[in-house]
Amino acid sequence: MADIVIPADIKPADGRFGCGPSKVRPEQLAALAGEGAKVMGTSHRQKPVKNLVARVRAGLTDLFSLPEGYEVVLGNGGTTAFWDIASFGLIREKSQHLNFGEFSSKFATVAKKAPWLADPSVIKSEPGTHPLPVTEEGVDVYALTHNETSTGVAMPIKRVGDDGSLVLVDATSGAGGLPVAAEDFDVYYFAPQKSFASDGGLWIALFSPKALARVTEIAESGRFVPEFFSLPTAIDNSVKDQTYNTPAVATLFLLADQLDWMNGQGGLGWTTARSADSASRLYTWADKTSYTSPFVADPAQRSNVVGTIDFDDSVDAAAVAKVLRANGIVDTEPYRKLGRNQLRIAMFPAVDPADVEALTVCVDYVVERL
Repeated sequence: MADIVIPADIKPADGRFGCGPSKVRPEQLAALAGEGAKVMGTSHRQKPVKNLVARVRAGLTDLFSLPEGYEVVLGNGGTTAFWDIASFGLIREKSQHLNFGEFSSKFATVAKKAPWLADPSVIKSEPGTHPLPVTEEGVDVYALTHNETSTGVAMPIKRVGDDGSLVLVDATSGAGGLPVAAEDFDVYYFAPQKSFASDGGLWIALFSPKALARVTEIAESGRFVPEFFSLPTAIDNSVKDQTYNTPAVATLFLLADQLDWMNGQGGLGWTTARSADSASRLYTWADKTSYTSPFVADPAQRSNVVGTIDFDDSVDAAAVAKVLRANGIVDTEPYRKLGRNQLRIAMFPAVDPADVEALTVCVDYVVERL
């Protein structure tokens, strides 16, 4: 197995297919070493870094076509921190959560443990599918997940609930690669290490006016909120183009450069079409190949940014991934807790669809020789 050498002429031009951290374009790294070097190691309270934050906020506003009154808010900690932040500062009393994989279940767990909140309502479906939200009396936050990174299931985002409730969408692996309209969410939150081809450690959230009003309402209620989790503090700093705590400037720079690239190519319409092209090539191959099948049975629920492909028992997917890695094609292993004989392939906008197709050719080459 270790002796299998994939010919260079069939290999992808770039062999990175990880679901996060994801492929960073070489042009981003070159820009970081050039223009970015001028801001590295400088104060985040001064104009050069504040201009970088402003560039990120403007880029996201353009990419998602945010209406007037929406705010781009960011802070340190990643999506995991934002679940805690939301439990303190966005859920008034009770939330409803859709649970269809490892990551979509975690916000529900946070809400359940918060002693100041009522037990959340949880609607669950089996991995490889997604459930649908239902309007429920007493629920003031509907917590949806745009893309379940562990299973490769994506769900369309549509507003649910009445005028008094909020729709919060965990878009960590979906943002930038899947379609969404601002009218369908109140908070669309994510981290930059997926479609935005940067490093982790930041959370970013797009807030509607209704969500901003909820933040004020809860802040004025007297509820105790640790300062690190304070949304009023995060919002106040963000509108000043800064973060409450010192950010990773390189992460901001890579994110800003990726946003410039996305918007320059045509915005969300272009990025989502590019990921859809990659997905079409991957799933078409998996459907026609004798030893593979898409893990997500319903084509309408298959993700365009994270593809999970099951292998027949006669083929050891882990062995395939090991050979691929030895040949410079990396991070195709499945999500560890799912425990399936499969490969998981990232198809974020930075990934060239031609490289996804080349990957399938390489898999066929390896399987023939195992």
